[in-house]
Amino acid sequence: MTAVTIDNPIINSPFDEPRRHFLFSANGITDTLGRGRRKSVYFVPVPRPRLKGKSLELNLELTSTAEENHLINDIRTSVGLWRATHYDGAATVTRRLLEHWQDPGRERKLFFCQVEALETIIYLTEIAPAKGGTEARKLLKRLKDANAQATPAGHPILQRYAAKMATGSGKTVVMAMLIAWQTLNKQADDAKPRDQGPGTRDQGPLFTDRFLIVAPGITIKDRLRTQLPSDPNNYYRTLDLVPVAFQDGLGSARIVITNYHAFMLREGGEAAGLTKRVLNGKHEVNPFRETPGQMITRLCAALGPKGPVIVLNDEAHHCYHRKPVGTVEEKLTGTAKREAERREADARVWISGLEALHEKRRIKAVYDLSATPFFLAGSGYREGDLFPWVVSDFALIDAIESGIVKVPRVPVADNTDQQESPVYRRL
Repeated sequence: MTAVTIDNPIINSPFDEPRRHFLFSANGITDTLGRGRRKSVYFVPVPRPRLKGKSLELNLELTSTAEENHLINDIRTSVGLWRATHYDGAATVTRRLLEHWQDPGRERKLFFCQVEALETIIYLTEIAPAKGGTEARKLLKRLKDANAQATPAGHPILQRYAAKMATGSGKTVVMAMLIAWQTLNKQADDAKPRDQGPGTRDQGPLFTDRFLIVAPGITIKDRLRTQLPSDPNNYYRTLDLVPVAFQDGLGSARIVITNYHAFMLREGGEAAGLTKRVLNGKHEVNPFRETPGQMITRLCAALGPKGPVIVLNDEAHHCYHRKPVGTVEEKLTGTAKREAERREADARVWISGLEALHEKRRIKAVYDLSATPFFLAGSGYREGDLFPWVVSDFALIDAIESGIVKVPRVPVADNTDQQESPVYRRL
């Protein structure tokens, strides 16, 4: 691969849609600028075969091939056209929020990628089903089919939307924006006569104020407290995500923050371990273990007894079913095999928990926010394949070109042998 040095990779504003991009060649990125925004693509690693005698031997050196994300690019085009109409057809509260988020007088501006993630989900929720025309409905069908194809027979098909955003581009802020959009519209609908609230024949009411936020670990769970309107450091106030007149309306939101481990069925009862084993031997189902319904009751008690739920998955790298058909059988051994088995077990816990929630409460939508919404090794898909329900994409290279994330630097000289003693850095 030819080495390319780009002195200043920042060529766009973080607050506007990208207008330029560095072109890629077969050998990687170049320093040649292209006009307009880069299309959404993902790079699939491909090992290079090499000749050895009369047979081919697999070379450890990897190259990659770019595959366009057609659904994402088509949705992006439709959202751009809708944006140009100043959000024609959007609910009153939605339009007010979009204007507030893009107010040029804001003290702390939001990134374009953050607003675009909201625009995309809003368009697919409010506009495409009834007001977007034939092409918009075709996009919805493609997304629905993608969700269905990734779901094995006998399992409920969850309506999932994934926003791919580079690490450091503000995914947690987007979560708060989604909660505000849903909650404030739900409140506005509740104030209308029943026959005037927006909805669709298939979905029923479009909005809810019940949210389950699922994180992959305890540390991230603690960081997500900024999503709670009652938290003194909540993003709605500190980042001015909601107009002052709407602040009180957030109080109706019911939010539970957890990690996917909470979906594991717990064992209860005060009997001793031996007694449990003896009694359990007489039953096909462990009488001391929670049922999925009991687990959901435990986990979601704070959401109230009724009402559909929106799930926000933070970095759901392993929240999916193993590929139902056409499985790619990978020959994994040793550590790689054990890691794949662990990931598959984690994935079963996470997705099974969501299915239990859907059965008991009904999930209106699942919003995945991740920098890497890719299938992992052992999933039955090619490692690195993009989740088929990704609807918006702002990749790392886009974030670098917009100055949103720090620019990686490659060391060009090593002078460590010129020091008399080691130099210690406070990392």
